[in-house]
Amino acid sequence: MKSAYERAMEKLEAAAGPAKTLTEAQRAEVADIDSRYDSHEAQARMNFDAKMSQAGTADEVAGLREELARELQRIASDREQAKEAVWAEA
Repeated sequence: MKSAYERAMEKLEAAAGPAKTLTEAQRAEVADIDSRYDSHEAQARMNFDAKMSQAGTADEVAGLREELARELQRIASDREQAKEAVWAEA
């Protein structure tokens, strides 16, 4: 007897086709992408902290926070694009 999960997966494969799987090399590449972009994010946060220590007004602080948010969003977007490129190869 099949579980509800197994039946759901069969329906999903019937509707969307078989699921893609990554090779070990592709998994390593995705892990490398995560590691690389984690370091980009850490660097952005360190730069933010350094700038915050020199900020004088509330407006400067607000501007720096917005800048950090934009930078983190850009990093997340770049990370996803890099991962999607690996998945497209699968």
